[in-house]
Amino acid sequence: MIVAFSVAPSGAPTDAATDAPDGSVHDAVAAAVRVVRASGLPNRTSSMFTEIEGEWDEVFAVVKAATEAVLPFGSRVSLVLKADIRPGWTGEIDGKVARLERALDDDGI
Repeated sequence: MIVAFSVAPSGAPTDAATDAPDGSVHDAVAAAVRVVRASGLPNRTSSMFTEIEGEWDEVFAVVKAATEAVLPFGSRVSLVLKADIRPGWTGEIDGKVARLERALDDDGI
């Protein structure tokens, strides 16, 4: 399975050291991404989402830990999640993109 998720704090931070005067959440996102990268599961982060691939229980354990890593940065946390559940398939975090690029190459794009 591949899960794409975005986690962000809102509300007043629980620790003044985590307050960003410009409203940026990059420190909170970095805390979540550190958890994902430390998991050892295949992952990729873009400007809006982090994708992670693995089995159901291991992926959701990482998403939960990443969400918990954001808790100190606000009084609440928002989690957006999308999952591609395709039993028996692995390596799809790169495989799906490779197939798309081949299709675009076939079109001359």
